[in-house]
Amino acid sequence: MKNLSLSLRFGLVTSAILIAYFLVLAMVDKHTNPAFSFFNAFITACGIYETIRFKKLEEHATFTYGEGFKTGLITGFIATAIFTVFFLVYSTEINSSFLPELFKNIHGDAFNTSVGMVTFIVAVMGFATTLVSTFTVMQLFKKSKNLVENH
Repeated sequence: MKNLSLSLRFGLVTSAILIAYFLVLAMVDKHTNPAFSFFNAFITACGIYETIRFKKLEEHATFTYGEGFKTGLITGFIATAIFTVFFLVYSTEINSSFLPELFKNIHGDAFNTSVGMVTFIVAVMGFATTLVSTFTVMQLFKKSKNLVENH
């Protein structure tokens, strides 16, 4: 359980920041503009970065690429799962006019989609962002195998 506690903590914090960002956008009526969701990738990447950084600080001598990668994936998956549940609750219970406004904003009048499909897309986008962010962040933390040449 100790191995998961760091990922769980940072996954919860990352999801809280994602939810807070969404609610701030909702307060200024910008949450129906999909362009603002690109910042979610930055928030997720920062959460994954901090988790892997702490993991490396805790286990500096035994830290491996695989351990860091696993830590990043778990953190991102937890954050994505929690944000997806929040998104589902928000779009069905809190603001039922959210999805029609979103579709109108992206000129999606021709879309015949359900809440479930949009929620599934939010989850897939979050998982994809997690995977790409983890690969990117691990480039900063992997051990270099470059040889030093003497000139």
